Amino acid sequence: MFTGIVTGIGTVRAITPISGGADMRLEITTPWPDHSTIAIGASIACSGCCLTAIELGSDWFAVTASQETLSLTTLGRWRVGTRINLERALKLGDELGGHIVSGHVDGLGDVVSATPEHGSIRWVFRVPTALARFIAQKGSVTIDGVSLTVNEAGPDTFGVNIIPHTAEVTTFGLLKPGDQTNIEIDTLARYVARLQEFR
Repeated sequence: MFTGIVTGIGTVRAITPISGGADMRLEITTPWPDHSTIAIGASIACSGCCLTAIELGSDWFAVTASQETLSLTTLGRWRVGTRINLERALKLGDELGGHIVSGHVDGLGDVVSATPEHGSIRWVFRVPTALARFIAQKGSVTIDGVSLTVNEAGPDTFGVNIIPHTAEVTTFGLLKPGDQTNIEIDTLARYVARLQEFR
């Protein structure tokens, strides 16, 4: 489990196709001073996608992404040099600064616009209608691993505000209209919707 509070921006340093390109091995550098405390088998959120560390270097870790993951997230478009949001798994007793995030991406969102709004930027995203029904105003959503509060919600779009600090310490500073992002809906919304199906 994660909180959606990004703790560093990593860089894809190597990509190796597996099984004829169906799966992929990725090596990702980290900026963490405590990199040596990562263990083989550790879960690390990579732009919102929970991946397992299978090999470690002095300042990098390697993961394997399956065809399912590559086809349903932005990982299939990553290249050497791609910058990604990183978060290590939550430990019992850690501060829960965002919201409970599983690292299981529900779908892709398209960046519609980024508009200055006072001291922040209002980002608007379009999502499939199957996901839009889980996104509510003042609820939580995870975008590329970043926990955010929804400030507007329409039939197939939603908006969030990004302050300058968030843009500096996450890949929001690199995002632009037309880009795709990994979206994870709030776990609570998922269960409420499921319960409603049985009423």
